[in-house]
Amino acid sequence: MTAFICGRFQFPLTRPLVMGIVNATPDSFSDGGLYAARERAIEHGLRLREEGADILDIGGESTRPGAAVVETGEELDRVLPVLAGLRDCGAALSIDTMKTPVMAAALHAGADMINDVNALRALGALEAVAASQCGVCLMHMQGTPQTMQQQPRYGDVVEEVLAYLQLRTEAAMQAGIGRERLLWDPGFGFGKTPAHNIALFQALERFTRAAPTLVGISRKSLFGTLTGRPVPERLVASITAATLAVMKGAAIVRVHDVAATVDALKVLHALGIESRP
Repeated sequence: MTAFICGRFQFPLTRPLVMGIVNATPDSFSDGGLYAARERAIEHGLRLREEGADILDIGGESTRPGAAVVETGEELDRVLPVLAGLRDCGAALSIDTMKTPVMAAALHAGADMINDVNALRALGALEAVAASQCGVCLMHMQGTPQTMQQQPRYGDVVEEVLAYLQLRTEAAMQAGIGRERLLWDPGFGFGKTPAHNIALFQALERFTRAAPTLVGISRKSLFGTLTGRPVPERLVASITAATLAVMKGAAIVRVHDVAATVDALKVLHALGIESRP
């Protein structure tokens, strides 16, 4: 696959893409509440685009461990105005949701991509997405955001996550979603212990060789475990991980700190050590 089809956009997979996070929620783990007001979320998205984001990922329901479920109407009220406000900013617009009605409404409103931590397992999700030309990210999650970090267990985390993503890819393709529209996400932090996350990262080339892969590890609890630093002080750890992910072949890195990530990837490219699968 040489390009990723993403709604209005076709991204050649010749360089890593940066996805900026726009949390229109009051309770996200990193910046919950900072951009909950739609005007602030739009301003934040525009700033991330100016900093170099290729894609903006708009979320109206937190998927942090233990997060409360948000009603469909409330989630739509959070994301649709932000989507409208960013529609012409020049970045592809992704909606981070598990709900089929939110997917359908967002696509009708012009979203370019659906980023689903549930990998289109909700009733009607495959059909809603197949009817469009949006890009899709299929992510692995053990359990639900409410339960996923209680006691995550695997026999072999790498093999099980790979097998799951392959099965979801086959289901998506059978529903009529072209392979050129699909991304994988191993789901760092979604039903994984620090040891599971490290094992997945060390085996990341197995994912990136099999499919264009999105890596979302920015500011996550793994870096608190490894460095002892709280969420606001995990910039260096996050940039290091994003850079390593690209060296291991990641097609997209999903980050909070767009400007710093873009700078790091420019240096990586200029020094000639960037790797692509």
